[in-house]
Amino acid sequence: MLHQAGLGMSLYTRVGARKYLNADERDRFLAVAQDQAPLTRSFCLTLAYTGCRISEALALRPRDVQLHSNVISIRTLKKRGKLMVREIPVPESLCAVLEETHDITGYTSDHDFPLWTWGRTTAWAQVKQVMHKAEVVGPHGTPKGLRHGFGIHAVQSGIPLNLIQRWLGHAAMSTTAICVDAAGPEERAIAQRMW
Repeated sequence: MLHQAGLGMSLYTRVGARKYLNADERDRFLAVAQDQAPLTRSFCLTLAYTGCRISEALALRPRDVQLHSNVISIRTLKKRGKLMVREIPVPESLCAVLEETHDITGYTSDHDFPLWTWGRTTAWAQVKQVMHKAEVVGPHGTPKGLRHGFGIHAVQSGIPLNLIQRWLGHAAMSTTAICVDAAGPEERAIAQRMW
């Protein structure tokens, strides 16, 4: 597959390094995240299972977690004043972690607070610390690497591109189509679905 790293949007840096977590790295990240302090664990798992941007995760409130349907409603923050909410199905295990850590069922409209009170810098550092412990080092070992990895994992799992587009909050399908631009084992996993 031809990759034009550095030219427009790409899953690769200018020198050809990956910007996304592969399946093994994603599994290691998830395993290490499970052993972290409750707030770090819930934050890292939310990023990994929703593919949301770090600022979108930090904007989540208890009302955004639908425990009974295993859905998280994320306000897309890149729409500049236009309210857009996307609902992302998540594993029941993530909802259980969010309930255990943040007492979602105890939420009342009088207590409309963010699930995490960190700033972006602290949140980014928490993710980087988990990446380091999971031995995910490089340009892909970041919150954005988790987001790209979510898209790649969804493609490998056979999720239709229009759903991936909705879940990631992309305005244009061409942005989502970048997720198909994977090489190596990821490309092979996609190809094996047709054999």
